[in-house]
Amino acid sequence: MRNRTTALVLVVILCFYLLLAVQRGVWLVATGKPVLVLFGVGVLMLPVVGAWFVVTEVRIGNASSRLGARLEAEGLWPTEEIPTRPSGRPDLKAADEIFEKRRAEVEAAPEDWRGWYRLSLAYNDARDRPRARKALRRAIELDRRHS
Repeated sequence: MRNRTTALVLVVILCFYLLLAVQRGVWLVATGKPVLVLFGVGVLMLPVVGAWFVVTEVRIGNASSRLGARLEAEGLWPTEEIPTRPSGRPDLKAADEIFEKRRAEVEAAPEDWRGWYRLSLAYNDARDRPRARKALRRAIELDRRHS
C-alpha cells in the first residue's frame, strides 16, 4: 500500500509540473515571436511525453500487481531468495542456480506468463532492473494475449 501511495503522490506532483509546462508553453506561443513560438511548441511537447510516461507506468504497475496477486493466489509465488553478501548486495554467483531454474521454466513454457513473472522477480531481487522490466513486460503481454 505504501508503494501505491508514493506512486500517487509522485503522479500528482508530475501532473502539477506538466500543467505548469503547458501554461508556459502557451504563453511562449502567444508571444508571436518565431523563436519563442518554436520554443513554446517544444515546451508543449514535454507534457505529452510526460503524460504518456505516467499512463504507461501506471498501467504496468497495475498489471504487475494484478499478476502478482494471481500468482500468489495460485500458490506459485517463489519462496527462494537471492543470497546476499555481508554488504547487502546480491551474490550473483550464488544466485546462478535460481536464474537457471527460472530460465528453464520460461524455456519449458515460453507462452506462460507465470514463468516470465517469476523470472522478473528473480532479476529484480538481483537488482538487474532492465532484465526484470523486460521479463515483466513479456509476462504482461502474454497475459493480455491469452486472456
